[in-house]
Amino acid sequence: MSTLNRRGFIKGAMLGAMMAAGLVTGHAFAADYPTAKVNTTGLAVTDTTVKVGILHSATGTMAISETGSIQAEKLAIEQINAMGGILGRKIEVVQEDGASDWPTFAEKAKKLLEKDKVASVMGCWTSASRKAALPVFEKDNGLLFYPTFYEGLEQSKNVFYTGQEATQQILAGLDWIAKEKKAKTFYLIGSDYIWPRTSMKIARKHIEQHLGGKVVGEEYIALGDTQFGSVINKIKLKKPDVIYAAVVGGSNVAWFKQLNAAGLNSSKQTMLTISVTEDEVLGIGGENLAGFYSAMKYFQSQDNEANKKFVEAFKKRWGKDAVIGDVTQAAYLGPWLYKAAVERAGSFDVDKVQAALPGYEFKDAPEGPVTVEANHHLTTKLRIGQWGKDGQAKVVYTSGYIKPDPFPKGYQ
Repeated sequence: MSTLNRRGFIKGAMLGAMMAAGLVTGHAFAADYPTAKVNTTGLAVTDTTVKVGILHSATGTMAISETGSIQAEKLAIEQINAMGGILGRKIEVVQEDGASDWPTFAEKAKKLLEKDKVASVMGCWTSASRKAALPVFEKDNGLLFYPTFYEGLEQSKNVFYTGQEATQQILAGLDWIAKEKKAKTFYLIGSDYIWPRTSMKIARKHIEQHLGGKVVGEEYIALGDTQFGSVINKIKLKKPDVIYAAVVGGSNVAWFKQLNAAGLNSSKQTMLTISVTEDEVLGIGGENLAGFYSAMKYFQSQDNEANKKFVEAFKKRWGKDAVIGDVTQAAYLGPWLYKAAVERAGSFDVDKVQAALPGYEFKDAPEGPVTVEANHHLTTKLRIGQWGKDGQAKVVYTSGYIKPDPFPKGYQ
């Protein structure tokens, strides 16, 4: 076989393997996609590289939650680069630290888009950080892949939401706990910013107007606060059937430890949280939340081949004790969805990439197959996990596929 033919054979074999894995959508070699044609808007794309931003809190109270997202995005990018990159171009990462400070997210987003000219950004965690950065992405026509479960009530052409919105988590989770535990009274508690407050507004409407239940208490704690004694005393007095919680970041450690110390463990109190994943359990300690429930779309313990490969690769890259939570997995989807969008579009131009992704099914997502809908959210499933002392959750309920509805009628 001649050298030329051998190169062609190897090139074809590599492409066939990648297409069989569902990771490319067409011929993906740089020579077939001249930079002048695939980058007409001045992005940081060369004949050999494409710059992508990562923007999360590596420091501050939210680092406990966001570190996993950074790790997952880097793992996906490394895997993509090992396969040849995107349209034959290796991804170069420009990482910025939002530092758990919402104005900083806006500042860093502007730097990534206007100075670094990144082609896309994987980033944000809290809704406050996303809301702060969103005007920047819309003004500069940037592209954000946002991985966190959130309150919904938003849709932007500049954002793809790889987490779940309220109908897929809040409403479906409350339906399950009300039926499973015959719950009628609920105590709502969350951190004091936009996501918990909006989520609890939606939850209250669903409890009172659809489930025939009653909210017997509602409290908000400053982000990063660690004093929960007063709230715990109120909960003891009210004796709710369910504590419905959206406490985030480092506050979760104090919240669960103080609950346990006060005797409000799962043998005496039912709790459903929409903010605790395996990432937070590392700090909380499995013994402090054993028996409580989380409503998520993904748990590390899920038993499917794609997830087994993902967990193995994650631990190999980040250490055997590393854990993977809901948002970490959703963050892992971002680079893969971006790769698929660019290759479907045959271009890095943001408008073309945005138009190419809706309708795409990512069959090898660790959580199970997901589909990108026209509203830039994913069709996915809800799972209820019950926590064990080992810090892992046993999946006790899995819904059918739930199409995203970020603006549910009657909840706005």
